[in-house]
Amino acid sequence: MKIKTSRERGFTLVEIMIVVAIIGMLAAIAIPNFVKARNSAQKAACITNLQQIEGAITAWATENKKRDDSPVSLEDIKGGGSAAASYIKLDASGNIPSCPAGGVYTVTTVASPPTCDVPGHKLP
Repeated sequence: MKIKTSRERGFTLVEIMIVVAIIGMLAAIAIPNFVKARNSAQKAACITNLQQIEGAITAWATENKKRDDSPVSLEDIKGGGSAAASYIKLDASGNIPSCPAGGVYTVTTVASPPTCDVPGHKLP
């Protein structure tokens, strides 16, 4: 007489543990690279914003016959809020572009470049 043994097909605990370990190692490699890519993209966008602000300051100073030591503010290059009078392209809510990393832009005089308070975000 034959005894029928029921052998269901499936994965063993060891096989599942190996797959989980491999996925964990891949995640440990990939996640820091994603963070680094995000940070470098934020830095590049911030530097682009700083270059646009610097160009807007130059245009404002030229049009208003300001000297290099003349004080300037972000409101000056914003042009009073109207897009037609603005020296820089404003965002959808009518504000000067902001740092994607949450930094604050500072301008002082026409000759000094604009700065961001996030470390590493500066004009070359």
